[in-house]
Amino acid sequence: MNQRQSMFRIVLLSVMSVLLLLGLTGCPKAFKGGEANLPPDIELGGKYYTQYSFQYEKNRHRTTNYRKGFLVPVNTPVELISWGRKGFMIRILPNGPEVEIENVQKHTGDTIGKAFHKMLARQKLNLNQFTPSERKLILEGKVAPGMSKKAVIAAIGYPPITQTPTLDMDEWRYWASRFDTFIVRFKNGKVKEIVN
Repeated sequence: MNQRQSMFRIVLLSVMSVLLLLGLTGCPKAFKGGEANLPPDIELGGKYYTQYSFQYEKNRHRTTNYRKGFLVPVNTPVELISWGRKGFMIRILPNGPEVEIENVQKHTGDTIGKAFHKMLARQKLNLNQFTPSERKLILEGKVAPGMSKKAVIAAIGYPPITQTPTLDMDEWRYWASRFDTFIVRFKNGKVKEIVN
């Protein structure tokens, strides 16, 4: 074997090793196989409804709550299909994709169970508690001046606790993406402005 063939073989073995490691450490195991840790009030195969609008990219939503990707509106029916050590997996009903929900605890302060209950419930969120204009914005996953704090949560979910440690604050900082944030500013419990 000449030196060129030997180098090619080393490179090929290195690439195969990296791919094997990625396969072994891939995400699906983090969202499957932990059924033994499933809380008693949560059922695999159960039908639930989203309690706020969220977005996902590449079939994954992190509870950091990035505002990028496909929108899943509030009250969308989903099926819980697996439970794991980092989160859970849902199927958007009736024939939608499977989406991994990763609980990023440093951004939520929540256990997987608590994150699940914030995001999903057996009943739809009652949208009649909101004004007609709030309802329209909630279903579009948007925020605008005049909305209540509760309406903002229904529209875009919870802000990460790293910048918004309590919902009593008058400024909630959300992550638009990994590198970009925006602030929802309140006055007297209503949105005053959105600062990008």
